[in-house]
Amino acid sequence: MDIVTLAQAAETIETTAKGYGAIGYGLAAIGPGIGIGIVVGKTIEGMARQPEMAGQLRTTMFLGIAFTEALALIGIVTGFIF
Repeated sequence: MDIVTLAQAAETIETTAKGYGAIGYGLAAIGPGIGIGIVVGKTIEGMARQPEMAGQLRTTMFLGIAFTEALALIGIVTGFIF
């Protein structure tokens, strides 16, 4: 085969696979979902043990949720990029 034939063969190959971005984001959302569940669960545990610390624990919980949710946003952005 010469170079022209190889170039023409490469041009005719098309990918028909679609939807991998959605699958990738679905997999990327599993980690933050588990993380948020753990953060909220541990905060509720802490509030039950020391009710006087509820305000500080709630604030810390929302910070933890925000940082964990950033992972999900990074996952959706990479789905659009790739």
